[in-house]
Amino acid sequence: MMHAQFDPTARQAIATAAVDAKIRKNLSWQQIADASGLSVAFTTAAVLGQHPLPEKSAEAVVQLLGLDDEATLLLQAVPTRGSIPGGIPTDPTIYRFYEMLQVYGTTLKALVHEQFGDGIISAINFKLDVQKVADPEGGERAVITLDGKYLPTKPF
Repeated sequence: MMHAQFDPTARQAIATAAVDAKIRKNLSWQQIADASGLSVAFTTAAVLGQHPLPEKSAEAVVQLLGLDDEATLLLQAVPTRGSIPGGIPTDPTIYRFYEMLQVYGTTLKALVHEQFGDGIISAINFKLDVQKVADPEGGERAVITLDGKYLPTKPF
């Protein structure tokens, strides 16, 4: 029998339970991140099933959310990554990121290769930040910073 720690559906079930607890306890992602001792972006991704949490962080998050000991183990497990099922995303917010990559993906690729050469921007050695700023023309703007290590292609 497969231990739940290695079962991707168990990992997803913990994500669902964690979000339910977050809502019931009226917590913000920032409050959960503060308990974990890690950034809000990394903690949110980890709780949603995209990264493992270090042991102390997992224990703190589980205690804050009131989850069981199995959740502590699952939050430390290396997950099966990828949060968007196959096909074009249908959630409007996620779709807009998809749309941004459809429109600017080739531009980003061209600029990265021109400035760095052949390689990729890591999503593992990576930082993410989301800020809400005032728009001088009225309303608000979302400033999203994607900060990944450049990894050159190495001939062998």
